[in-house]
Amino acid sequence: MAKAQFPSKLRFLFRPLRYKVAHGGRGSGKSWGFARALLIQGSNAPLRIGCFREVQKSIKDSVHKLLSDQIQALGLGWFYEVLETTIRGKNGTEFVFAGLAAHTVDSIKSYEGLDRAWIEEGQSVSKRSWDVLIPTIRKSGSEIWVTLNPELETDETYQRFIANPPPNSAVVQMNYHDNPWFSAELEAERLHCQATAPKDYDNIWLGKCKPAVSGAIYYDEVAAAEAAGRICNVPYDPLLKVQVVFDLGWNDAMAISLVQRGVSDLRVIEYIEDSHKTLDHYSAELKKRNLNWGKVYLPHDGRNKDFKTGKSAQEIMQALGWDVAITPNMSVEDGIRLTRMTFPRVYIDKTKCERLVQCLKRYRRTINQQTQEPGGPMHDEWSHGADDFRYIAVNAESMTNETWGASSGALNYQPVGIV
Repeated sequence: MAKAQFPSKLRFLFRPLRYKVAHGGRGSGKSWGFARALLIQGSNAPLRIGCFREVQKSIKDSVHKLLSDQIQALGLGWFYEVLETTIRGKNGTEFVFAGLAAHTVDSIKSYEGLDRAWIEEGQSVSKRSWDVLIPTIRKSGSEIWVTLNPELETDETYQRFIANPPPNSAVVQMNYHDNPWFSAELEAERLHCQATAPKDYDNIWLGKCKPAVSGAIYYDEVAAAEAAGRICNVPYDPLLKVQVVFDLGWNDAMAISLVQRGVSDLRVIEYIEDSHKTLDHYSAELKKRNLNWGKVYLPHDGRNKDFKTGKSAQEIMQALGWDVAITPNMSVEDGIRLTRMTFPRVYIDKTKCERLVQCLKRYRRTINQQTQEPGGPMHDEWSHGADDFRYIAVNAESMTNETWGASSGALNYQPVGIV
C-alpha cells in the first residue's frame, strides 16, 4: 500500500460516500489530493475509474498528466502502466477519460460499470451532462467525486452540490491556506493577483462566486446592483403603469420585460422568455395578469411586415388592443453605454426575473482568436435578455404614468438575498 500525505480536509476521500465534493480556489491541493486518493484506492483493489470533464477535445484536456505525475510522486510506477489514453494497474484497475458534452444517454452506457467517476472543472458541467451521467454511475458502492472552482452561484454544479448537497455526500471548501505544501512560487502569484487584479482575486484564490462571468459586458453594473441590494423582491405597484418591452424572436427567444417607472427608479417586476409562440399567445398571457397596463415597446423592426401574414408586429399588437410604441433605432454600442448609465436606478425582481439576471451576468463580447481583441456582443442564448434590457434603457425616458400615485415616490423593497 502506498503511503501519502493529504491536507486534513481531504480525509473524507477514504470514507464510503456517494458524493465527494471539494470546491475552492487555486493552490488548494484539491485536484492533487483527489488524484492521489484514487491512485491509492486503485492500487488496493481493482477499480474502474472514469475521469470526466464537460469538454475534452484531446487527452491533454484531461487529468491524465496529473495522474501520471502523481504515480511517480507516490512511487507507484512499478504498479501502473501509463498508456496514451488510459492508465492501467497490475490488479486490473483502469482509468479512462472522456468529455461529457459529447455523450448521449445511449453512448454513456459504456460507463455503467464504473466504481468511481471523477469530474474535474465541475463548474463547467451542464445540467444535461449531470442528468445523463448520474443515473449511469449505478454500480453498488460506486462514488461520484467532483472538484471545482465555482464561477457563478447559479451554475448547475454549484446549485446541485454546494447550495443543495444531496444525501450521503461530503462537501468541503478548500483554499490555499488549507494546503500545507503551498509553494513560495504560488504565494508570489497570489500576492501579485491580490495587488493587480483585486476584482478577480476572491474567485481565483478564495473560490468565491463571481458577480458575473469574466468579461461580461455588465460585470461592474451587476456587481454594484447586488452590493446595493437592487436585485431583490420588487412588488407590483398598482398605481404605476406596467410597460411591456419586447425583443422579438421566433426560432430565437422572444424576450419580454414588465417594467414600472417610479419618480427616480425603474422596476423590472417580471421577465418572460420563450420561443415558437405567436404574438397573440403572448398578448393573452399578459392580459391574464390583469395589471395596470401602459405601452408595449417593440424593437425598431416591429414595423417590418411578415411575409407570411403581410402584417407587422406593430399592427398585430395594435389589433389586439395594445398601445404600441417603437423603440428608437440606436446602435448596439450606444445602447450599451446608455444601459450602463441607467443601471444604477434599476431594481430587478430576484425571483420573477431570475433568467434576466442570468442573461445580464453572461452577456459577453466575441473574441478574435488571432488578435484576442474583443469584438461585438456575442449572439447566444443569453443575448436576448440582455438586448431586451437594453431596450428598457433606451425607452426609459418615454415611459410615463397617467396618474402618479402617492406610493410612486418611495421605495419599500424587501431584499431577499444577493443573487
